[in-house]
Amino acid sequence: MAIKAAVREQVRQRANFACEFCGVSETDTGGPLTVDHFQPKVKSGNDSLDNLLYCCIHCNQYKHDYWPTKPGDSPLWNPRLESLSQYFIELENGLLFPLTTVAVFTLRRLRLNRQPLVAHRLRKQYKAEEARLLTRYRDLTQLSEQLLLQQSALMEEQRQLLEEQRSLLQLILGRK
Repeated sequence: MAIKAAVREQVRQRANFACEFCGVSETDTGGPLTVDHFQPKVKSGNDSLDNLLYCCIHCNQYKHDYWPTKPGDSPLWNPRLESLSQYFIELENGLLFPLTTVAVFTLRRLRLNRQPLVAHRLRKQYKAEEARLLTRYRDLTQLSEQLLLQQSALMEEQRQLLEEQRSLLQLILGRK
C-alpha cells in the first residue's frame, strides 16, 4: 500500500522540508525529498507516522532496507527520537564527529561525511557566521548612532555652559 499524499505532506512538514538524517533541504536539492520507513516494511515496519522519515535520495539509498536482525548488529540513529547533538558534533571543517557507537555505524552506513554534505555544512556555517557578523554590525551601527546623539546633546550642553560662563565673566569684568 502506497503512503497517502496527506501523510506524505505531514511527514514533509514535520521534517521542515529537510532530510532528517543529513539536513539537506528541498531548496538545496531543488525538489521534494523521499519518505522512507525507518524500520523497512520488508523487516516488519509499518506506515505509521512514527516509522516514517523524510530523507534525501542519497541517505535513503545508503540506508536501503537496513534493520538490525542479529545480535551484535548496530542500530541506526533515529532522528525522529534523538537529536543530532546526542550523537554527533559538527566540526569547524564541516565533518561530523561521532559520539557513540551507533553514531559511528550511522555515519559509515549513510556516508554522512560525503564531500557534498561537508560542503553543505561549511556553507551553512559560513552563512551563520555571516548572519552573526551582520547582526553585530547592525548593533554596532545602532550604538554608534546613539553615541553620536549623546555626543551632540553633550556638545549642546557644553555650548550653553560656555555661554553662561561668558555672561558671568562679562558681569564680573563689567563691575570692576
